[in-house]
Amino acid sequence: MNFLKAEWRKLAIINYEIDTYILEKYLPEGTELDFYLGKCYVSLVGFMFLNTRLLGVSIPFYRNFEEVNLRFYVKKKEKNGWKRGVVFIREIVTKYALSFVANSFYKENYKTMPMNNQIEISDDELTVKYSWKDKNWHSIQITADTAALPMETDSEFEFITEHYFGFTKRENKTSEYEVCHPKWEYYPVKHYQLDIEFTALYGKEFAFLNEQSPISVMLAEGSEIEVKTKKYIL
Repeated sequence: MNFLKAEWRKLAIINYEIDTYILEKYLPEGTELDFYLGKCYVSLVGFMFLNTRLLGVSIPFYRNFEEVNLRFYVKKKEKNGWKRGVVFIREIVTKYALSFVANSFYKENYKTMPMNNQIEISDDELTVKYSWKDKNWHSIQITADTAALPMETDSEFEFITEHYFGFTKRENKTSEYEVCHPKWEYYPVKHYQLDIEFTALYGKEFAFLNEQSPISVMLAEGSEIEVKTKKYIL
């Protein structure tokens, strides 16, 4: 059953390498960390939620909005192979009702904050900016080429974007839900600018990201997506 249908567009993805011990307390039972070329990643992702429909219903004033999330990558062994997914440390949205639904029904860690976006296209550049505010404003800004390119097999971009499950840890319980979408194209990044205070947003254990340069920066076009209904697996 589809819980949610929408479009995820213009995904600004900031990737950092992280020590595995920091993520241990967030790791859902039955999953293990997923690595790319031996490196453990945590990603800050900002994007547009567009044309959102919840259980097939389009809710006025909740169709289009921004989201910013901090996440890491896991996998779960199945009989027929591996399920590859993400675990969210925190998801920030601009609508309180969205946080309420996600926290109540999906047991995610959503937070409501004022947010805005700026997406501009010129002849040869695409600029995407997402901003959000707790006590102060934070922002991600990426400038890229306007021509999107197809995903390359076994690339870092494929690793980051081809995780199709969300796993959630609540005490000793683990739940999962599937996110369905086609392979995404990407825009070659020219330059970026970050204004983020990780300690204020995510706590002291992520303070090191204030001083650490990203291992990579990506801009994905995105696509239509479908989120399946959550189920408990452990």
